[in-house]
Amino acid sequence: MVEPVAGSTGGARPTMGDVARAAGVSTALVSIVMRGVPGASEATRRRVLDIADEMGYVPDRRAQKLRQASSRLLGVVFELQQPFHGDLVEQIYAAATRRGYDVMLSAVAPSRAEKVAVQALMRERCEAAILLGTRFDSDELGALADRVPALVVARASGLPGVGAVRGDDVAGITLAVDHLTELGHRNIAHIDGADAPGGADRRAGFLAAMHRHGLSASATVVAGGTTETEGAQGMHKLLEMATPPTAVVAFNDRCATGVLDLLVRRGRDVPADISVMGYDDSRLARIPHVQMTTISQDATHMAEAAVDGALAQIAGDKAVDLVLAPHLVRRATTGPVAHRD
Repeated sequence: MVEPVAGSTGGARPTMGDVARAAGVSTALVSIVMRGVPGASEATRRRVLDIADEMGYVPDRRAQKLRQASSRLLGVVFELQQPFHGDLVEQIYAAATRRGYDVMLSAVAPSRAEKVAVQALMRERCEAAILLGTRFDSDELGALADRVPALVVARASGLPGVGAVRGDDVAGITLAVDHLTELGHRNIAHIDGADAPGGADRRAGFLAAMHRHGLSASATVVAGGTTETEGAQGMHKLLEMATPPTAVVAFNDRCATGVLDLLVRRGRDVPADISVMGYDDSRLARIPHVQMTTISQDATHMAEAAVDGALAQIAGDKAVDLVLAPHLVRRATTGPVAHRD
């Protein structure tokens, strides 16, 4: 009598997930082996097939047939209130269309959780899921990747089976500090992104850049976030300081918009009294009466890379973590430091 292997189901019909657990691999890899497509070494393929045979696993041919009928549909989850996500979505549509795919959107909002948004996409038979600025942890991302090829944008995935396309946040915030120091600023503050994706890297990058310029003593970080309200609150704290900064780098353009609004209401001139920088180069930064200096993540390039990465994973290629170089966009909200009496 054959002893049940680890991960066997004790009488119930074994699933692909059971085989994956017994073999110590991902469900996605078991799927690759069962479909006979490239993506697994011969040794791994043989081991997975042997374990599947021992467990009595029989592929669900009906489900396979449904999966083989390509929907030509990419699912995209985005935050409704983030302007940069809107820019990314616009470019993802264009990139997907050029490759013969359509896009299904599902929004995250204060009244709609990300899990709900993802579940809605899964019901539409999307071939891959692209998550913009996801707040999912490793367990949640792993569970999603077991169901469908998954790729995250604007943060690292932290998982070998989940692709990522992101800007180099440390390099981006360093560009901001370098720009301001070239203008003569020494007392520079950063209104951070709290727990938002990229927030920790930008915070660390700011402090490291200030240290490199010999300005650690005048480097200030205050709690902020992703919204205009959080930007205004952060700027309020900075103005209450005995010596307010002469320049501020906000976590993103939306946060910087709140900074600018508060400064206007306080009668402060930008950039004569204080320089302000955003991050993302979203549509907010390009408003004619704002013309915000910012760090561009290049939404077009990022969207193209995200679509290509998702399609590669659909084809069975290994998920990759692609880091893109940001660049400085100089506009009207930064200028030379003002001499204070």
